[in-house]
Amino acid sequence: MFIKALNKYSYSFPNPKFASDEGLLAHSGDLSTTRLLSAYRNGIFPWYNQGDPILWWSPNPRMVLYLDDFKVSKSLKKKIDQNIYEIKFDTNFKEVIYNCAKVKRNYTDHTWIQDEIIEAYYELHLQGYAHSFESYFDGELVGGGYGVVMGDIFCGESMFSLKADASKVALFYLIQRLKQKNFQLIDTQVPNDHLRSLGAKEIERNHFLKLLKSALENPLEF
Repeated sequence: MFIKALNKYSYSFPNPKFASDEGLLAHSGDLSTTRLLSAYRNGIFPWYNQGDPILWWSPNPRMVLYLDDFKVSKSLKKKIDQNIYEIKFDTNFKEVIYNCAKVKRNYTDHTWIQDEIIEAYYELHLQGYAHSFESYFDGELVGGGYGVVMGDIFCGESMFSLKADASKVALFYLIQRLKQKNFQLIDTQVPNDHLRSLGAKEIERNHFLKLLKSALENPLEF
């Protein structure tokens, strides 16, 4: 399959419908705010390892979490009811993404959240597009995650947890906030069993792209 190299002087992307089912669509380019926003508006996101060119993806199927489908287990409900975590939004974005970068993944010894990713998404945050949700215990940041808002869709990027269920509790309160603001879903991107356990499900890429097109016509404030 031919994977297009992006032109550094143009911020357009190939039609994501031409990506493989795995999702790889293009490579190279940069992580400027203009290019990232162009990518997200077309259902595309960057994901690559250190030393590789920037790789751009739009997988099929796509995994999404409809807000009413979020599964609250008995143990998670107990943690929420105990009210041991203080929840905040957008107060410590850079520290959240730093912690997401340090999380050990079962499938790799590397992190895709490199310094250039951190700086690029922090710039998105400063411009009002990227947001963090945060759990604190005794004043210390212990869990949370971040994502990018596209219309009425929250595009989830990564989460971390330093104490039991800290990220899940933060996710629960993120979902309550998104419901209050009339968001429709969280884009969780690539299917995996952990996301399925939280209630996320797979949908066809073309269906996701239609939902995204509609979402962009309904811009909401986070």
